[in-house]
Amino acid sequence: MSTEKITLTGAQRALLACGAIGAPLFVVVFLVESAIPAIRPLGYSPLRHPVSSFVLGEFGWAQIANFLVTGVLMLAFAVGLRPALRPYGGGIWAPVLMGLLAVGLIGSGVFAADPLSGYPPGTPMVPDRTTEGALHDAFGILVFLVGLPAGCSVVAYRFATSGRRGWAGYSAGTAVAFLTGFVLTSMGFAQHPTLMPIGGLLQRLTIAVGLAWITALALHLLRRA
Repeated sequence: MSTEKITLTGAQRALLACGAIGAPLFVVVFLVESAIPAIRPLGYSPLRHPVSSFVLGEFGWAQIANFLVTGVLMLAFAVGLRPALRPYGGGIWAPVLMGLLAVGLIGSGVFAADPLSGYPPGTPMVPDRTTEGALHDAFGILVFLVGLPAGCSVVAYRFATSGRRGWAGYSAGTAVAFLTGFVLTSMGFAQHPTLMPIGGLLQRLTIAVGLAWITALALHLLRRA
């Protein structure tokens, strides 16, 4: 097992801390948006509708800011991840994949999602696609199918080869759980009769699982620094 301490500069520690701050911040903001009736738009259900659909309401700027701020913080975390992983074999793939996740979040904030599952009220359950909505979904792929699950897998490999079996198992398990949650969420948003009423809940659980891993990883690496 690797017992080498991580030597980081103050700036590198600050970059890592961005991951410990940004990941839970994103979850807290969308939970607050969903929980406060005065902010939640009429007809919006956190059980049914995606986090991204919140941008289509009166307070949509809050979720747009959430995407952009978290994306910038995740980009900083990606830069700080490379020196922090040197005792575990280093490599550039984990930082690159976290960087793609960050780009996906920023792009999701720049381009608004299309209406879905009857929200905003009066729109079809599956409306016609727009270019902006397609771009939003494309950036979402960087988060859900590339950045986070692949990043977890790379980090799992690094921890496994350095004898950190607990962290290797946690990272690999997060990748599997995240991808499974994404598939179920996608089925819900595609109007699967059983999963459609809870598509928003499934998405929120999936995001929470993935971002909890980022938070835990950042804190772990900071403790070893």
